[in-house]
Amino acid sequence: MANPPPPSLGYSVSITPSNPDISNPHSERNPILPPPPPPPSNSPTPPRFPPPKLQQDQIPSSSIKSPNVPSPSNGVKMGSPIPHLSTPPGPPIFTSPVRPAAVPFRSSPASPQPVAFSSASSLPTSSPPQFSNGSVELQQQVSDDTLDLTPAGDSAYVLFSAHKVLKQKKLANVPSLGFGALVSPGREISSGPQVIQHDPHRCQSCGAYVNFYCKILIGSGQWQCVICHELNGSQGEYIAPNKELLRTFPELSSPMVDYIQTSNNRPGFIPVSDSRMSAPIVLVIDECLDEPHLQHLQSSLHAFVDSLHPSTKLGIVSYGRTVSVYDFSEESVASADVLPGDKSPTQEQLKALIYGSGIYLSQMHASLPVAHAIFSSMRPYKLNFPEASRDRCLGTAVEVALAIIQGPSAELSRGVVKRSGGNSRIIVCAGGPNTYGPGSVPHSFSHPNYPHMEKMALKWMEQLGQEAHRHNTVVDILCAGTCPVRVPVLQPLAKASGGVLVLHDDFGEAFGVNLQRASSRAVGSHGLLEIRCSDDILITQVVGPGEEAHLDTHETYTNDSSLYIQMLSVEETQSFSVSMETKRDIKRDYVFFQFAVQFSNMFQADISRVITVRLPTVDSVSAYLESVQDEVAAVLIAKRTLLRAKNSSDAVDMRTTIDERVKDIALKFGSQIPKSKLYRFPKELSLLPELLFHLRRGPLLGSIIGHEDERSVLRYLFLNASFDLSLRMVAPRCLMHREKGTFEELPAHDLAMQSDAAVVLDHGTDVFIWLGAELAADEGRSASALAACRTLAEEITELRFPAPRILAFKEGSSQARYFVSRLIPAHKDPPYEQEARFPQLRSLTTEQRMKLKSNFLHFDDPSFCEWMRSLKSVPPEPS
Repeated sequence: MANPPPPSLGYSVSITPSNPDISNPHSERNPILPPPPPPPSNSPTPPRFPPPKLQQDQIPSSSIKSPNVPSPSNGVKMGSPIPHLSTPPGPPIFTSPVRPAAVPFRSSPASPQPVAFSSASSLPTSSPPQFSNGSVELQQQVSDDTLDLTPAGDSAYVLFSAHKVLKQKKLANVPSLGFGALVSPGREISSGPQVIQHDPHRCQSCGAYVNFYCKILIGSGQWQCVICHELNGSQGEYIAPNKELLRTFPELSSPMVDYIQTSNNRPGFIPVSDSRMSAPIVLVIDECLDEPHLQHLQSSLHAFVDSLHPSTKLGIVSYGRTVSVYDFSEESVASADVLPGDKSPTQEQLKALIYGSGIYLSQMHASLPVAHAIFSSMRPYKLNFPEASRDRCLGTAVEVALAIIQGPSAELSRGVVKRSGGNSRIIVCAGGPNTYGPGSVPHSFSHPNYPHMEKMALKWMEQLGQEAHRHNTVVDILCAGTCPVRVPVLQPLAKASGGVLVLHDDFGEAFGVNLQRASSRAVGSHGLLEIRCSDDILITQVVGPGEEAHLDTHETYTNDSSLYIQMLSVEETQSFSVSMETKRDIKRDYVFFQFAVQFSNMFQADISRVITVRLPTVDSVSAYLESVQDEVAAVLIAKRTLLRAKNSSDAVDMRTTIDERVKDIALKFGSQIPKSKLYRFPKELSLLPELLFHLRRGPLLGSIIGHEDERSVLRYLFLNASFDLSLRMVAPRCLMHREKGTFEELPAHDLAMQSDAAVVLDHGTDVFIWLGAELAADEGRSASALAACRTLAEEITELRFPAPRILAFKEGSSQARYFVSRLIPAHKDPPYEQEARFPQLRSLTTEQRMKLKSNFLHFDDPSFCEWMRSLKSVPPEPS
């Protein structure tokens, strides 16, 4: 039997394909593939995308079409691919014939619509599916005497790029318009899933969980797996005289459930609120700061400890040439034990520290005054060295902080993960690069051995991050100030531990907010994500904060072809982007997807969250296009594109790739205008081109951000970010202030910059407030509008991590260019097109419109309509 090509998965560190041994689906993986070459800058027609670079012993994951592999009569899936996760990034690669991409999104709606399941009313009724592993008699029994409900509602945990799936493989796998889902395993919503306090029933063949869509034989209690179609017993639990009684089982009445594992016999299982604070936080603070920066940092630190729960355990470590570990046992004075920073601490030094008389982790209710005294005692850097040349032993300080978290049991539990009630956190407050001790780089780039030392530092930092992850500790690095921190050297430490690196302008308000949010954003630890799909569906890529799970971290089943992902942390602010394609023409009326995440929550309970999704299949291309969810699909395409934009040169190539996408979608799904070479975009996707235009010219791919460190940080944040933040980072949301403090949402066009108005532009990691010149001249109105805009900005970003910069400026100021550069230059379009896309202009008088037009300067950046015409396409009419 032919073996379909295995998928190319890509986390933020990517995933590339290998050729698994069919007889042993978990056999040893092949070496890492090199990243694919950038796309050609001049693509001939028809649109071409770069071919994959392959090694001899590996099967291409993308451009070679999968052979049709029929399911055998016993329901066992042979040759199902096992994804391989590795580094560096290896995203799906477009080729001329077929390769999945994704569909961009809609920028205007305030709240995106979740699309995990089709609603009950939208699912067509049909005859029951014919199961391949049973007799005619069994099929009849299943169809006549089973429970088969329709979904009760949508879910914010899983968002699909379309409500429907095309049956024809050739159409479904068109490269420029792919299919996939965004999975948010740690997302918390007010109306949480139903909770079940018993072990789940799982398919003995493939490991799938019993779920809402399973056929139940109410006479025998057997249930049929929706993934592999095997019959399984329920130990008599589902035996019932009628279907209505089965509705009392949460797993059979809801597509999303949480199991609390009853096999959890840990003595520490105490589901009370205080256990939520059992995971300690250690602050690692740069002591090489000048006085202005230190004063801001001290203010942020004082506010931070005041915000902590009284039972939170806190540790404080500072670093320069040495590492100072502060002792909370001294109540009236800031006292610290000092270790050398030029090398890693020895076991003897750590033992003397940990087993000494000092208290280095203390609950806030007992040590809040001591923490304030410690912060107040910090002094600015006194030596006469530039910021970039100061000795900072950041790596050694993190090692010491990790040893403090492990505590006295460290030497007894080598390699054993301690089970606290969540991820412990090390939060590094850095004002400069790591230039002293292990993991350091020379002060100057001109050092003759700099490249080699940087390579060694990268490796050491990644290993330290992995060590932190093994001990259930996340390292977040919050940088601020004007000194470059050498982002490439520090990022592996945060990345490998499941943390983030965030850049700030200073240690002020935004830094303080992020300090607080970083300490509280975890919802659990020890996360394992399982993804199962119907046999017709192939997972081609995954992007997110995880890595391939080792065999010993999960159960294995005979015919289990699911993807297992070890999550580096379990947090609400994260998501996984899962790209898929169809292996063959689909014959069934529905395809099924199951996402299960196992984790320990903050109350030390072991949770298995199971989300099962059923999507209808259709023959009609128009019906499929109408079901496409613009916002979700756009985030998918953006993450896959950003995975390859590792530097400014790659970003230019990716902009060309986006151009090719638009051309290809118009060619494949649009219609040619009579007597013209232009193509009309499909009306079902009328919003798509403009949203792609935002992506190609915004901060992620455009030239708005010039510094490569900033781009690198944004890129990493975006690849791991939740759907909501990802959406805003791609396409800004424009809100105009109206009288009485109300706001009107407008297209993100420069026509919104009217001199008598105030405008808020939310771009994910930045929120801009723009005040028109006429409004700014009226102090009363200006102050009122500015206050309303600031309140709105704070409200819409209240739960966002990282907290965005909120910048306000007036029309004509030099800073206003940050605002203007993120808006589409629609002032260059003819009046009829301006009105079609920005109907608010119709309320302006002729004089007002002339005045507005005179405010704009000419530049070469094309408008959206000009860009579309350059791609031989007609700009679609706004929906």
